[in-house]
Amino acid sequence: MSKVVLVTGSSRGIGKAIAQKFADNGYSVAVNYIQSKELAESFCRELNEKGINAKAYQADVADKQAVDNMVKQIEQDLGKIDVLVNNAGIAKQQMFQDISEEYLKRIFAVNFFGTFYCSQSVLPNMLHNKKGSIINISSIWGTRGASCESAYSSTKAAIIGFTRSLAKELAPSNIRVNCVAPGVIDTQMLEPLGKETIELLKTEMPMGRLGTPEDIAESVYFLASDAASYATGQVLLVEGAFVL
Repeated sequence: MSKVVLVTGSSRGIGKAIAQKFADNGYSVAVNYIQSKELAESFCRELNEKGINAKAYQADVADKQAVDNMVKQIEQDLGKIDVLVNNAGIAKQQMFQDISEEYLKRIFAVNFFGTFYCSQSVLPNMLHNKKGSIINISSIWGTRGASCESAYSSTKAAIIGFTRSLAKELAPSNIRVNCVAPGVIDTQMLEPLGKETIELLKTEMPMGRLGTPEDIAESVYFLASDAASYATGQVLLVEGAFVL
């Protein structure tokens, strides 16, 4: 029986690339989405046609009950979750004084509490089996901070602290918790910056290019694999030397 991975926010972008990487390596894949039903189901059909057991699950990760319900359904459909990738997140550039209380609560609810809730929900079976891997997606801005992204950077810094604390707590149970902190990745999230700014960003990259979703997927898969069996509590920056 194949292992099972749940990738939150995986109907497109980085999440989709991560789900694809696990599928390519024989995992059954739970594709989580909140609104992009057509994209998620189309992606699952593509995987099914290749013989991969994949299914789409709608849930707002900021809603604990919705998360618990999703995890229960995945366990019934695909089996116990071996790997959780907490990828779902939102972002918006704003001047600090323009950040509303409503938005601040929402970005923490999705980015941080979503990571917390999903981890808590998959944990009972991992503890029972004394094995499992949780990979959290942070950001370089969670390690350095970014102008006009104080709310986003704060959520991503919180994820790093959470990763390290949970890794220490779960190590005796052979459950590993690691984190990938992407740099500037070429996804739809960059589109609001405009083409000129994106081209300028490319010139500022020491490696001469933006990162790709596949770059992140490779790193996530490595941390989840047996090749990284002694690595836990780590924060892997995948950012092309942008913030060194």
